Amino acid sequence: MKHSTYQQPRRGRGPARRIGRTLALVLPVVLVLSGTLAVTRVNWSGNPSNSVLTASDATLSDAKAPAARAPQDVLRDQLLTELQEKNPGLALTHLQEAVNGRPSLAKHCVSIARALGRAAVQVYGPTRAQSYARPVCDTAFATGVAAAHS
Repeated sequence: MKHSTYQQPRRGRGPARRIGRTLALVLPVVLVLSGTLAVTRVNWSGNPSNSVLTASDATLSDAKAPAARAPQDVLRDQLLTELQEKNPGLALTHLQEAVNGRPSLAKHCVSIARALGRAAVQVYGPTRAQSYARPVCDTAFATGVAAAHS
């Protein structure tokens, strides 16, 4: 019995393996750099006029700008103004839309709706304020009306 002297070709030493190794080394670096650049290009200031904020600008703008208000406080003030200028029903609709659009505001929904209920009693009286009640943030608006009326 004669043994063959044929050797099988070695696998994995071709150009495909070299390309694969290169990609395995270069791709993570590219992804990290592009992610870092993307984060520095996001408008974290909340100021729509300055749509591009670089990481170096963030420290300068923080030093110049007054303390930023929490989004729930800004929303509460906007809705209270809207309640006085228009009506509580519209303010409640916009509260629901804001919570649907930014789920992070959901934990503040009850306190905002109660504040709207208390303000509605001051502006419209308890009976008329109660007529605007609807199931936004459970019954927090109605609870605010009742608390202000008691």
